[in-house]
Amino acid sequence: MKFRINPSSAILPLVLAVVLIIGMLIGVKLVDRTGERSMFVYPKTDKLSGVINFIEMEYVDPVSRDELVEKTIPELLRNLDPHSMYIPASDLQRVTEPLEGNFEGIGVQFNMLHDTVVVIQTISGGPSERIGIMPGDRIVEIDDSVVAGVDIPDTDIVSMLRGLRGTTVRVGVQRQFIPGLMEFEITRDRIPLYSVDVAYMIDDETGYIKISQFSRTTFREYMEAAEKLNAMGMRKLILDLRGNGGGYMDQATSIADQFLEEGRLIVYTEGKSSPRSDVISTSKGINLDTEILIMIDEWSASASEILAGAIQDNDRGLVVGRRSFGKGLVQNQTMFSDGSALRLTVARYYTPTGRSIQKPYDAGTDDYFNDLDRRFLHGEFDEADSIRFDDSLKFVTSGGNVVYGGGGIMPDVFIPRDTAGITGYYSQVTRQGLVYRFAFDYSDRNREALSRFGNAAGINDYLDRQSLMNSFIEFAEEQGVRRNQAEIERSYNIIHTQVKAYIARNIIDNEGFYPIISQIDEAFRKSVSLIGEGARQHVTHLQ
Repeated sequence: MKFRINPSSAILPLVLAVVLIIGMLIGVKLVDRTGERSMFVYPKTDKLSGVINFIEMEYVDPVSRDELVEKTIPELLRNLDPHSMYIPASDLQRVTEPLEGNFEGIGVQFNMLHDTVVVIQTISGGPSERIGIMPGDRIVEIDDSVVAGVDIPDTDIVSMLRGLRGTTVRVGVQRQFIPGLMEFEITRDRIPLYSVDVAYMIDDETGYIKISQFSRTTFREYMEAAEKLNAMGMRKLILDLRGNGGGYMDQATSIADQFLEEGRLIVYTEGKSSPRSDVISTSKGINLDTEILIMIDEWSASASEILAGAIQDNDRGLVVGRRSFGKGLVQNQTMFSDGSALRLTVARYYTPTGRSIQKPYDAGTDDYFNDLDRRFLHGEFDEADSIRFDDSLKFVTSGGNVVYGGGGIMPDVFIPRDTAGITGYYSQVTRQGLVYRFAFDYSDRNREALSRFGNAAGINDYLDRQSLMNSFIEFAEEQGVRRNQAEIERSYNIIHTQVKAYIARNIIDNEGFYPIISQIDEAFRKSVSLIGEGARQHVTHLQ
């Protein structure tokens, strides 16, 4: 039997199929009438990949496809929102390490004094402390490299001392009153990074806890601090979130849970592809009867705002300070096979009353991050009346208190920035870092005498008996800052207190610093008076 082939039923479909396949290829080259090549991309295929393919094949100079992709992804994200971001594999550890609550290294805090690495503190229980490294030690050699007196950058020192857990590094140490170099071989280990800077009792019933960020270990650190203060009789707590840029949401909500009775809304998230998700308080709080005051400022963001908003919207305590940053976007992180990561905004945070924490970003990323400069120039850091509110963003708590959305958390009690004691002389010595440098030098020379005191009060009293300011003024003159007696008198208290606080930090870390620096912290002192008087009679909601 013979079969006749109908061209319309066989050849035409074949031709169409070939054309379709060609059209689906991403980088098809065509030649127009001028003889120049152009590109055709089938409408439903990946146009971006087509462009990259075309550049790779046709660009006048050799280009790296990988480099093109690495540079293109951040530009894509810039057009979405200020917090979606691409993290190259080379940067991932540096970006994520602070939030993981640990790093791998030898466990020392150091500073550079006259081009020499000087150990400030050893991390308690860390590898350096275990083998006998001491505060005040000079690290002169690292492995086979001399690092003293050669003007080596701090970042290079960090790279040489850090390394994978279990690896070793040899250091040559010069110790005061001991001739020659002492050699130590240190086995690197996992070193904790603490996010609770300090926890102590201000008086017999008032505790103070400072949280610098919300890392994976923050809730555990908070619980340890709160339980310690509870055992010391804490009935009132000042929780300081100033300068806290946020971190993991669950760490903040877990802390909020400690103050709220069962069944209260802490925060909820919602986005186009992320259905509403509520975080509800449990019955497990250890601070249910503790009076709470939260301190915030313009650098308090994200998880800090979630915690402050939960306390404020549930009428549970006071929020004191200045309007917070206004970062209320939720990012999910996706990992790529090359070790890089994409953090994509998928939802928004909302406080219990329904306020969006996120401030507007329609004008672009640069404008968004310049917002704090505009606030400053507008006077918002100095006068509560400078803040203007949109009535359409007014919300009311279950207790009848008015709160506002539109970006950030508005404090219940506004506290302006403290400008007392600021003079030209003070600006000069702080701009050159002379307060810190003098304190470091003084601590180093007097470490033995200062180390006899195990608390801030002892160090403070000892330093008050020394001629500290005379020595500082002479030091500043040696560094080129001329003596101005009138301005020194006006700035005396602030400079003297800062010098003492930094000396104490060099000896006993933050346990020494915060109790002393609080003497000139006006926001702290106001918070103590507010929580001492008990409460919402002082609330002056901004409206």
